Amino acid sequence: MTPIGQEVLDKAQNIMAQLDDMTHLDDSFGRPFCFPLSVGMIPTIAPYLLPKLLPLLKRHYPNAKIDIVEEQSHVLVEMVRQAEIDTAVLAIPYPCEGLLTLEFWQEDFYWVALKEDERARQEEVSSQQLQDTHLMLLKDGHCLKDHVLDACRLSEQSDSQEYRATSLNTLIQMVMSGLGTTFIPHMALEQLVSHYSELTAIHLNEPGPHRRIALVFRPNYADVETLEQLATISKQALT
Repeated sequence: MTPIGQEVLDKAQNIMAQLDDMTHLDDSFGRPFCFPLSVGMIPTIAPYLLPKLLPLLKRHYPNAKIDIVEEQSHVLVEMVRQAEIDTAVLAIPYPCEGLLTLEFWQEDFYWVALKEDERARQEEVSSQQLQDTHLMLLKDGHCLKDHVLDACRLSEQSDSQEYRATSLNTLIQMVMSGLGTTFIPHMALEQLVSHYSELTAIHLNEPGPHRRIALVFRPNYADVETLEQLATISKQALT
């Protein structure tokens, strides 16, 4: 496609998105969640937020219809830009120029290790104490990895190049097998650690919050009231 053709296509998509938003606003004015809402979530949030959010949302808005798309951050940002989804739940900071953010949660990281580790009796652990730890993180493309490295002030080479995973659950299983240690966000503690007596989770004693959670949406998105309600209920679910 020629540059001019692509420009015309982009403008047409933008106009269609605006028309869709106007229809959305007309249908849902003063009534949050009366129109189907498509929400993107990253893999390090969806499994831990949704089980708490959906029952609470159903209680407040019994007729709410939500379509969930689970993808990595860069995919979701582009989907929001192209109006393929209404909003996305991301961990920020993350590059999303041209979009608006509605922050609703902040949390810290916890270092997860076997209880037999010599640091397992501590209530907190600093990044300095973990310099010689066999640290396992998610693969490239997962923003959680970048947030952990930033919070710990560690370099890209500080994590184990030999062992990497695509999910937090896999990382936990690797810790259980004695392959190393890892970090998980606070919202994942109950699901990933509390059921395993062999594991311990110790708060990372570095300036926080270590990551912030926000809704990302287009500046011309019409039904902001629904997004505000979604943010409020999401915060209640995590509190």
